[in-house]
Amino acid sequence: MSAKVPNPIDAYVGSRVRTRRLMLGMSQERLAEQIGVTFQQVQKYEKGTNRIGASRLQAIAGVLAIPVAFFFQQDSSQPLNTDGLGTINGLEDLSEFLTSKEGLNLNKAFMKITDPGIRQSVLTLVKSLANASEPQSGHVGRASDTSISLHS
Repeated sequence: MSAKVPNPIDAYVGSRVRTRRLMLGMSQERLAEQIGVTFQQVQKYEKGTNRIGASRLQAIAGVLAIPVAFFFQQDSSQPLNTDGLGTINGLEDLSEFLTSKEGLNLNKAFMKITDPGIRQSVLTLVKSLANASEPQSGHVGRASDTSISLHS
């Protein structure tokens, strides 16, 4: 008997629940208590193992103080699209990053930037840094060529 693979949309919605919960510093136990389920059930929701019903999703949105649409948006201008989400492993990697200390700090800081132009500039900077760190065929770069140190 093979293990059931979560639906990519259920896993994505669950990862958004987890991300928002962690951004608020809320435990699984506290969320579970607020919505009337066990913390194990919250774990299953966050992994996409169990599908979240509409009324439960509405309750979760209320506790997390966000609109239900938050769970289906990939960015502020587009509804959820499974294109580019990749396999469930890709979603787990994304969820793992978003819930890491660095991922949470990066997301919190980015969300504080209200100017769309500055947000785009930050995104462009991060993409260029990511491209600079990729090995290029036939080019051996020095650390001083691609490293940037940012101190706060």
